[in-house]
Amino acid sequence: MNILGIIVLCILILVILYFLMIMPRMAHKPDTACFKEWLYAHRGLHDNATEAPENSMAAFRKAVDAGFGIELDIQLTKDRIPVVFHDFTLKRVCGGEGKICDYTYEELQQFHLCESTEKIPKFEDVLKMVDGKVPLIVEFKIERTDLSLCPIADKMLRAYKGMYCMESFNPLGVRWYRKNHPELVRGQLSDAFLKEGEYVGVLYFILQNLLLNFVTKPDFVAYNHHYPEILSRKLCRGLYHNTAAAWTIKSQQELDEARKHFDIFIFDSFVPEVRK
Repeated sequence: MNILGIIVLCILILVILYFLMIMPRMAHKPDTACFKEWLYAHRGLHDNATEAPENSMAAFRKAVDAGFGIELDIQLTKDRIPVVFHDFTLKRVCGGEGKICDYTYEELQQFHLCESTEKIPKFEDVLKMVDGKVPLIVEFKIERTDLSLCPIADKMLRAYKGMYCMESFNPLGVRWYRKNHPELVRGQLSDAFLKEGEYVGVLYFILQNLLLNFVTKPDFVAYNHHYPEILSRKLCRGLYHNTAAAWTIKSQQELDEARKHFDIFIFDSFVPEVRK
């Protein structure tokens, strides 16, 4: 075989490997159609300048009353209680120092969400309040390799009677669900990290291009709606018929545009005119 033939063969092998690496779950797939019938309020139907800030009980009640699904974030306190909170640190939302995991649940009750009287809620209390009235997209906030949130939250969710799915930016969390709760709809969150410029390096190249899908086998990919052209994302939806979720839609115009490229829509900062 001449040098040109060897080069062509190597390119062909790399292309095949790429398609195998980005392949989502193809066999024994759970039905995601029911999740496509809803629009999802990002961290609840919230406004951080009101008494219904993000990831608050008030914001979740508003979403339920308005008939929207809910996307929310969970992580563990120091005493291993799942709470609903997005950032790992308290600074932006509560003005406090340190991380959620540095405090017990009771210690966290000294903080208020933004300028409201709302406090950081237990995940258990949110589940009781929603009570299956609307579907939930539960984002697992997993820092590095600590997967202790997964079995604790999963036990709660298995007892929950409503419709829900899980997602995470951390592939280790999605893989945990593949191994331990395979029948559940699971999603890989991602972003065009290198284009955004905040995160760089090989790891974020891998995450941006969904090159760990062969490990996690997600049922849907949730991607920053500003980057529908990312090839791996397009192939997952177009070639593999994987469900595509868009985050975070912030206007009716963005929602209308995103419908061309995505199937599930997580919105924020406005109330959609058209509901699924």
